[in-house]
Amino acid sequence: MNIADLIAERVAATPEHPALIHQDETWSYRALWSRAEAIADRLRELLASEFAQTSAPRVGLFCPNGADYVVLALGILRAGACFIPIAPELVPTERAAQIATTAQQLVIAAGPRLWLPGPGASETAGELTWQWTRLAPKAAFPEDRFAALEPAFVRFSSGTTGTSKGVVLSHASLLARIRSANRRLRLTTADRVLWTLPMAHHFAVSIILYLLEGATTVLVDSHLSADVLAVARSSGATVMYGSPFHYQLLAADESGLDWPTLRLAVSTAAALSAETAEKFERRFGLPLTQALGIIEAGLPLVNTGAAQEAPTSVGQPDDFEIALREETGAEAAAGELWLRGPGMFDAYLLPWRERHDLAPDGWFATGDIARRDEAGRLFLCGRSKAMINVGGLKFFPEEIEAVLNSHPDVRESRVSGEPHERWETIPVAEIVPRDPAQPPIGATLGKFCREQLAAYKVPQRFRVVGSLPRTASGKLKR
Repeated sequence: MNIADLIAERVAATPEHPALIHQDETWSYRALWSRAEAIADRLRELLASEFAQTSAPRVGLFCPNGADYVVLALGILRAGACFIPIAPELVPTERAAQIATTAQQLVIAAGPRLWLPGPGASETAGELTWQWTRLAPKAAFPEDRFAALEPAFVRFSSGTTGTSKGVVLSHASLLARIRSANRRLRLTTADRVLWTLPMAHHFAVSIILYLLEGATTVLVDSHLSADVLAVARSSGATVMYGSPFHYQLLAADESGLDWPTLRLAVSTAAALSAETAEKFERRFGLPLTQALGIIEAGLPLVNTGAAQEAPTSVGQPDDFEIALREETGAEAAAGELWLRGPGMFDAYLLPWRERHDLAPDGWFATGDIARRDEAGRLFLCGRSKAMINVGGLKFFPEEIEAVLNSHPDVRESRVSGEPHERWETIPVAEIVPRDPAQPPIGATLGKFCREQLAAYKVPQRFRVVGSLPRTASGKLKR
């Protein structure tokens, strides 16, 4: 199956209904789909010319948020290719590593921050000027098994073991998780969803869901509360999908402007604080609804039933089963969260591991530590590993430490997350200098990191220390 075929059915059912609103422009379902079809036709030509023997071609997309992103992403799916988002905040070396891992045959790009991994060509299709470049990859994963899954997406996860994984999601699994998520969100053609998150990180169980259900996506470019409220009021937005960072700014808004059409405000990407939830409800008269989003499982938990009484809960299971397990595997009132339900991921790319081999019984260990209260509501307590979360963007300290340790003046380093009022967490680094008499200065190390890492991964503070604590076996303590 191809989920784009179902979107085509939605277009046929409501062709003139608004699909997308951005700035002063509105695209109907027919207009948006017409552009996507033109992109798909051209992509088929480009892929067939050199990759006719590849039954599951992979196309990367580098593009900022906006209508162009939606058109190009839909075009990739409609062309029968596997869509691989390339996050704009990654530096070129990080992008190149992901492109190599996924063995992309084609990379397309559009927008002001244009980037391609090699010489490209520019053309216009679907009323959109975009660029593309062909690559000649050699996949390190089994092409036949990959194709057999009928893959729709490959996304890189935060993972639970300290290494980012390429998560493969088939068209069938994508549809199953979308239908599952909407059991809780209950979006319809009457809804207009205000969108604030980066599309490169959040697209499958959001924009695709809105299109399948016939809702309207309203894009807002600014995070400032005054701008968000202006767009929300002018568009009649009924739903907001954002992170605690966005709701914190809205809760602090002092304009006095209301949001009369808002019926559901979903918070995801990071833990929601009780203070933000309380302030938002006082400001707008609506409780925030926290959701748990995991690339391996979709949107398995949404606090639709007790948002007012317990806003920091992620709710109770609906069509998902949950288990809280201790390290021994025994179930407990608090422990690591395990999930089983519809739309789970199909495989990890490298090393290649299919889900039914990893978990024959269907259970998935999330890496989140959670507890359940007497009413059965679930609360997240933190991660079982040392992952750092900056405003919903997650990464591992080992990646930053590898960069710092390559600096000639650094003997070793340890990176950790420290609480921050706005960003939830910020990375900080402890440095053991090679020459204690002449330690490197923080500004120099910051510049060194910025040349090799996305901005949100760069430590905000550097502390010089004499040594770093280690376990009895010699491993770095965290």
